[in-house]
Amino acid sequence: MKDEELKEILIGCKAVAVVGISPRENRPSYIVASYLKSKGYRIIPVRPDGDMILGEKVYHSLMEIPKEVEIDVVDIFRRSEDVPPIVEEAIQWGAKVVWMRKGWFIKKPVPRLKGLV
Repeated sequence: MKDEELKEILIGCKAVAVVGISPRENRPSYIVASYLKSKGYRIIPVRPDGDMILGEKVYHSLMEIPKEVEIDVVDIFRRSEDVPPIVEEAIQWGAKVVWMRKGWFIKKPVPRLKGLV
């Protein structure tokens, strides 16, 4: 993806669900979420445990987030093998963008992503 395409996608985004966010301030997921929040993005923490991170309610899965909450980007900080079901949930939600860390990959194909990657 070219920088201009990426910029165009991100300009309209307001809410980022950070799946796998850590409550530890030294972890990449926390650092990224903290930075995005400081730039005015709404952060929606998603992890299996916890109540609050960065002053936001923690949801235990994407599907637990109330439907009235808009999700523009799903930013995934999980192991590669955990990604396919998260991507499926993101598609169900209608997220505009699914983001993973550079160097991560999905070993098994996600049929609904064919032609989108």
